[in-house]
Amino acid sequence: MSDSLMCSTEFCNAGWSEVLTHMSPYGYANFGIAFGLGLSVVGAAWGIWLTGSSLVGAAIKAPRIRSKNLISVIFCEATAIYGVIMAIILANKVKKPDLQGDGLPENWDWHGYYYAGYGMFSAGLSVGLTNIASGVSVGIAGSSCAIGDAQDPSLFVKVLIVEIFASALGIFGIIVGIIQSNACNFPIQALEN
Repeated sequence: MSDSLMCSTEFCNAGWSEVLTHMSPYGYANFGIAFGLGLSVVGAAWGIWLTGSSLVGAAIKAPRIRSKNLISVIFCEATAIYGVIMAIILANKVKKPDLQGDGLPENWDWHGYYYAGYGMFSAGLSVGLTNIASGVSVGIAGSSCAIGDAQDPSLFVKVLIVEIFASALGIFGIIVGIIQSNACNFPIQALEN
């Protein structure tokens, strides 16, 4: 690489490790909110796609299953609602410093500042990933419920119980996210000397 293309100012970065370590804790917190909400919606959409396509196909053979099996779609949609709830909880934890001027003082609570950002990122990511797993598992169980119900109506309640347990994955994820983010509070004042 020629010297004219190399960056030689103080604003250059040495790679992704430097970008990730120099990112603002507010950035990490907002990415956590975005991942929690976005991945939850992806999980819900994926589950609805799996359930809905099987429901529509099986309803050709047995039209009576259409309204009864919509509960599977509602279970899938619940995973998106879990992401919305967690995003609201995390967004309410982001606080602006109560300071005059541009910079942060020397006696700022840097450990608490970064702890809040990283904690909110991990909380959002864990909620989003568990809701993808929950949405897909509810979708697969809902698909099986629709196809099985079209063949034998006595299977509906049995497979619905499996769907409820699959939906519980999302509830476990939001509980873990709330526990993770419980101590994540952005400092708004400098530490006392």
